[in-house]
Amino acid sequence: MQIASSILRFTARKLLRLLILLGAVAVFSFVLINLSPIDPVNAYIGADMLLISPEQRALIATRWGLDQPMTVRFARWAEQILQGNLGVSIIFNQPVATVIADRFSTSLALMATAWILSGAIGFVLGILAGMREGSLIDRAIRLYAYTLASSPTFWVALLLLIIFSVSLKWAPFCCASPPGLLPDQVTITQRLQHLILPAITLSIVGVANMALHTRQKLIEVLQSEYALFARAQGESIWGLVQNHGIRNVALPAITLQGAALSELFGGAVLAEQVFSYPGLGQATVQAAIRSDVPLLLGIVFFSAIFVFVGNTLADLAYQVIDPRIRIGGGAQ
Repeated sequence: MQIASSILRFTARKLLRLLILLGAVAVFSFVLINLSPIDPVNAYIGADMLLISPEQRALIATRWGLDQPMTVRFARWAEQILQGNLGVSIIFNQPVATVIADRFSTSLALMATAWILSGAIGFVLGILAGMREGSLIDRAIRLYAYTLASSPTFWVALLLLIIFSVSLKWAPFCCASPPGLLPDQVTITQRLQHLILPAITLSIVGVANMALHTRQKLIEVLQSEYALFARAQGESIWGLVQNHGIRNVALPAITLQGAALSELFGGAVLAEQVFSYPGLGQATVQAAIRSDVPLLLGIVFFSAIFVFVGNTLADLAYQVIDPRIRIGGGAQ
């Protein structure tokens, strides 16, 4: 009974936080997007702007509700959200939920691969650097991490594109599949060939924070009193890391990796633009440039929920790593 009540309290707190988060995201996002200097009607018309009469512009504005005051539009949009309707995308002329589902299915493989690789590689490099503090390996890993931590994602993407696609011709230039092929004609091998370079771009950038954070936490563990006592008793450095270090540094690493989901979304936007990868990131850029308010707000909502769920799963994973943590206590 106690465990069940703890789970219910934990779930209730998380749901309340999610509702508050979504409410704040809705208000601020809607206001900021509507204050954008981009005219949604002009963005929708595009190059045919001079061929459209004022009457036609008025009809387009009425069709998308752009002729109403911002407060009225927000009230209508909020009412649709409460009914589970995200609206219709202006540029795709499809339900926002459909556009997000189609694009996210493409981005999911990219972001999941990058998230797993960055977490695993960063954790291992952090362990190696922390075990050999001050050694050549430690200095090399720190140099690698500091360099990548200060490198923009788009710059890394362009560099990899020039090296592996232009010079070496080992990877495709763009897209999630070979151009001209229908989705059911694309093989798994072809999808992997188009996935690997964008995934590597996101993962090697994400490695830096995980490696530096894990290194610092492991050094703190190895310099603690109980670790020094164990060393005096003849315990090897690897024995200390295996028996004491990994468990103690795993919990902060999980927290950091859960928080990295938001950075992963931002990095995916840039990487997908460079590689012309037709995922959610590219749809976000198109919605922002063409002032597609329903789609942009839908993506913001979806990304907020996605990141929140990821952080919640990270909290729950603490109990797997360390059973001493209880839902009602440590995982808040």
